[in-house]
Amino acid sequence: MPADGSIFLGASRKPDDSYQQPEELALKYANRHGLVTGATGTGKTVSLQVMAEAFSAAGVPVFCADVKGDLSGIAAIGEKNDFSVKRAQEIHLEPYDMHATPVIFWDIFGEQGHPIRATISEMGPLLLARLMNLTEAQEGVLNIAFRVADEEGLLLLDMKDLQSILSHVAERSSELSAQYGNVSKASVGAIQRSLLVLEQQGGSFFFGEPALNISDLMRTTTDGRGIVSVLAADKLMMNPRLYSTFLLWLMSELFEQLPEIGDPEKPRLVFFFDEAHLLFDEAPKALLDRIQQVVRLIRSKGVGVYFVTQNPLDVPESVLAQLGNRVQHALRAYTPRETTAVKTAAGTFRPNPDFDTFKAITMLSTGETLVSTLQAKGIPSMVQRTLMRPPASRIGPLTADERAKLVATSPVSGQYDRVIDRESAFEILQKRAEDKVASAEQQQQAEQGGGSWTDYLTSTLGGGGKRGGRQTVAETAVKSVVRTVSNSLGRAIVRGILGGFKR
Repeated sequence: MPADGSIFLGASRKPDDSYQQPEELALKYANRHGLVTGATGTGKTVSLQVMAEAFSAAGVPVFCADVKGDLSGIAAIGEKNDFSVKRAQEIHLEPYDMHATPVIFWDIFGEQGHPIRATISEMGPLLLARLMNLTEAQEGVLNIAFRVADEEGLLLLDMKDLQSILSHVAERSSELSAQYGNVSKASVGAIQRSLLVLEQQGGSFFFGEPALNISDLMRTTTDGRGIVSVLAADKLMMNPRLYSTFLLWLMSELFEQLPEIGDPEKPRLVFFFDEAHLLFDEAPKALLDRIQQVVRLIRSKGVGVYFVTQNPLDVPESVLAQLGNRVQHALRAYTPRETTAVKTAAGTFRPNPDFDTFKAITMLSTGETLVSTLQAKGIPSMVQRTLMRPPASRIGPLTADERAKLVATSPVSGQYDRVIDRESAFEILQKRAEDKVASAEQQQQAEQGGGSWTDYLTSTLGGGGKRGGRQTVAETAVKSVVRTVSNSLGRAIVRGILGGFKR
């Protein structure tokens, strides 16, 4: 059983193949971040579930993504079976009680949980450029668009706001190029096309209001347990770039909004980043620098970040060096690259004279891991071959009815379900365009001596005047034609200003 101030992970294996020594993770060092690695099918998801349960029981809120859909079972009471009972006996887990963990379900698409949104302004040009895979020149234009919006007091909340400000920038390209550097209409067009692709991939669901309140990820129950926020990511993973950029945005928001608290006795939040390799794939240097900064400094905000991926090579060395708590599942070593990955994994542990770490990684069974955690003064423990404890909650997904019931009764029910569309860049720029059209018509009337240009053309082309107080057929026809031309011209002007975008 765990000592006070720690969570129980399992028991380490002794030379006689018995499991006696408990392996624990000290809560006071849990914000020093961690890494969970291993090949597919070796038990990483169950280890994540065990750790999330334990943090929750210790009063620490948790955020994690459910990539395959089976992590949702953490919200249901588990069932004992011969395998789990035997595992509990082997590691001296007494009593072995089954229980559910308090959960809030989230889903960007609003299908399997509460909608989760951010505004365009909160995402910022750096992450948006990453999300849309923009070139350096296109990212520069995007930065200029954000600058113009800021100077003119234009809120950027949803995708139509960003589309409108980009069209506004294109209309003023000559003026803005002189002030900020080259603003190419071709670059604007490329960004607009990328926005269209993003919208088709589900970006319109994510950008808007009400935006996520970070405090809703840091809730506890009345009996002191931390609530686990589970993001439904099975559909989201069809767009890996949106998935990874969203999680990076979330980490950045935590970093920017939470106050400094130093090293608390336990974390304020533990953040599990599953499929972490997606975060670093093809990431530009500016983004890697941002990730490194967030990981290094977010610890002082009381947040622990745990990356979950297949092997340590997925994580850059600059980030890997900051991950003090390690849980390593089995890796294969059949190819030169796999052998390199195993050597890298073995090299990140403090050696244990009782076994060869490299060989042990290739021989671990399902549910068995190598564990090293930070001990007194933040010194990593010697690596131990550890049998992980069985979960107390269900292994496997909830049913659709079970999930729907939990969503309907969650603490944030009703807060995010209805979209808010307040006045922002789109509405303001649309009104400016309408005012410009009205001003042009007024100027035209003034130039025609106070009468409207429609009356002028009717008088000129229709022969003037009425006969017996009634319009002639010719006058009626001319007025119809003029109204059609006028309306078409007005729409053309609006399209020129707003780029043809509409609600």
